[in-house]
Formats: sequence, C-alpha cells, structure tokens
Amino acid sequence: MGGGSRLVSYRTDEAAEEALRLAFDLGITYMDTAHTYGNGRSETLVGRVIKSRRGEIFLASKMMERSGDAALRLFELSLKRLQTDHVDLLHVHKLESEEDLARVEAKGGVLEALYKLREQKVVRFIGITSHNYPGPLKTAIERHDFDCVQMALNAALQGMVKDSGGYKPDPTIKTSFEKVVLPVAQKKNLGILAMKVLGQGHLVGTEPNKASPENLLRYAWSLPITAAMIGMPSPEMVRQNAQWARSFTPMPEIEMKEFSRRMATANKAALDRYFSCHADTC
Repeated sequence: MGGGSRLVSYRTDEAAEEALRLAFDLGITYMDTAHTYGNGRSETLVGRVIKSRRGEIFLASKMMERSGDAALRLFELSLKRLQTDHVDLLHVHKLESEEDLARVEAKGGVLEALYKLREQKVVRFIGITSHNYPGPLKTAIERHDFDCVQMALNAALQGMVKDSGGYKPDPTIKTSFEKVVLPVAQKKNLGILAMKVLGQGHLVGTEPNKASPENLLRYAWSLPITAAMIGMPSPEMVRQNAQWARSFTPMPEIEMKEFSRRMATANKAALDRYFSCHADTC
C-alpha cells in the first residue's frame, strides 16, 4: 500500500483511514510511507490505523535528510506520528546523483544514523530508494550494507529490441533500473521493492501506447521482487489490486519482453523526463 500522493489525496482523514483498514483487512500487509508525504499527514494517518494492529503490518518509512543529526530528530517525530516504537524498514529517500551519494556517505551523515538505528533495533532493516538514477543506486548498494533497495520498475523503463537471436535489452536505454540495478540487488540478496509500477498513472489507458493496470502490475510482479508499492486513491482500486494479487500468475518471459518493447518505445523518454523532477510528496 503506497502512502504517498495517492493516499494523501483522499479528501478527508476518515476516507483515507478507511482505505487503509480495507487494504489491511484484504491481506495487504506492507505499508510504505515517508516523513515528507503530505508534510507528515501520511505517517499520521497510518499511525492512527496501525496502532491497534501493529503486529500485522510490515511498516516502512523514508528519510530525505542527509545530515545524521537531522535524520535522527525527524525519525523521533516519525515514531510519534506512526504511534509505534519501531519501524520495520527505514530508507534513505530519493538518491539523485553521485554527489548526493557522497552526502549520504559523509561522516555524520544519514547512513551512519541508519546504521545506529538498526544497531539499536528501533529499525529492523535499512534501505535506499531512487526514482531516476540507476548508476548512483548501483554504487550505493555495492558499497554499503543495505538490507533492501526500492526503485522505479515498470514495463516502459526497460525496453527490448528483437534481432535474429531473439529479444535483448535495448542498448540505447541507459537509465534502466531493471538492467543496471536489479542484477546487483539479486546478487547481494537484498529485499527488492518496486515503485512507479504504473508510471504514476502515465502508462495506464486504452490507447495503443498504454496498458491496463492489471498487465502493468503483472509485469512488475513477474520480476524478482519482494513487493510492489502501489498508490490506491479509491477503495475500489484497493479491492481490485488485492484481487489481482491473489489471482496472479507470472507473465511468460517472451510476453514480458514484447510488452516491455512496446511500452518503452512509446513512453520511456517521457517517463525519464517526468521522474527526473518528480517528488511524490504532495
């Protein structure tokens, strides 16, 4: 259950909390939120709902701060909003460049703070996320002791070409998390979390260059991932996604490659531009 812009788009707290309860009742047990989502509203909503059922939910939050001291202060605020004494997973949020990675890694930086929180067992696992920069993310997980990684994975971001030997990754696509980061994450046995599976809604539609949400979800679930983060701005969408998850069967590899080729050809460049300046906070 995504806790970003789709959750805080509910007009009332009551409606958002009802959607969360519905998701948990239907067996969705992974909750993804962040300190910045809705200026704290997301964590507050989640906290009200999970306080009576904390043991059922794997709770993940994220920190945009790069200063270790600031991250620790904000984490205390997150715990208060979430009405819990621990989170299951805390991410360094939205890695953007090699320079940004240097800030994360710096002495007294957020990575040191996350290690400390994990040692203190107020955080069970630590991770790192990126929307649009596979290179720095690959370096980060190769270099450091993360448990999980979260990245944009959808059919349009990979892209395949077909030649006499069959399908292969399109060599013109340089910014694919699926091609660059996913193999490294698998090799390190990290928890792998997909986001932007629907391309923030930009991939959904009935036009020839779009796809159904069911097929987009099926593609992502067919990758070697642990979970996919999905924003669900209506109870109907919560019910539908839970139903698709229960009835999921993996997409055959040849079908994945053809689907990815079609979606990337029409959408990859536009998605790259969009995610380069996207912030899922409002």
